[in-house]
Amino acid sequence: MTEVIDAPARAVAMQPEPVAGQVAVLAANSPMGMMMAAVKQGIPLDQIKEMMAIQREWEADEARKAFNDAFAAFKSEAVEIIKRKQVEFKTDRGTTSYKHAELSDVVTAVGPALSKHGFAWGWDVEQKDGRIHVTCTLVHRLGHEKSVTLSAPPDESGKKNTIQAIASTTTYLERHTLKAVCGISEKGDDNDGAGADDAALDLRDEWISKLAQAETMEAASEIWQAGCKAIEQTNNLAAFAAFKQAYGDKRNMLKQEAK
Repeated sequence: MTEVIDAPARAVAMQPEPVAGQVAVLAANSPMGMMMAAVKQGIPLDQIKEMMAIQREWEADEARKAFNDAFAAFKSEAVEIIKRKQVEFKTDRGTTSYKHAELSDVVTAVGPALSKHGFAWGWDVEQKDGRIHVTCTLVHRLGHEKSVTLSAPPDESGKKNTIQAIASTTTYLERHTLKAVCGISEKGDDNDGAGADDAALDLRDEWISKLAQAETMEAASEIWQAGCKAIEQTNNLAAFAAFKQAYGDKRNMLKQEAK
């Protein structure tokens, strides 16, 4: 009878038997390979650790440079986010009508260009203190990454249930953190006569996105001061309160990163 052996089993069967005392061959450029070579040359272990630390720092710096070069190339792409979602409803003051982009519109616009230049992205979502915190992280193929975090309370408007309120805010924050980490904005028809309240909300979103991109306390402070002057002119207390909350969250995050 002919014995049938599947491909994986055949590959294992064809491997030579290990020789007693034989040492596995290590790649010369692997950490263990470099360490073994250094030990053979009589270099002390503490010096080897220092050399490996220097190597890691060098690789991290090269990854950062590659990230910046790739991001500059991404920014040269003609990426446009079109506001396709039409929103219209009636209030005591008349009909409110405006357009905005959905999360799928943002992903469709930036996805191909990001992938082309070696980027991937993802979101981390956390609930604490009655707010939804969403972090969007942009990662280059060589490992360097950049993150933007925004937070907001669950969106309980329109008689949403608890799950719908959380999902609505999460999607909203995913959209804006992706735009912020990419440093891009939406284009297209905006308020279409929506009035002062809608203009205030758009202005709030614009300055919160700018705030999310701040990398230092000084930059966040400058954006806060400029944003306050712009939003205060709308006389919309809710928009100003949301911007103030975002500024507080950003300061706390920068303080944590500085520790």
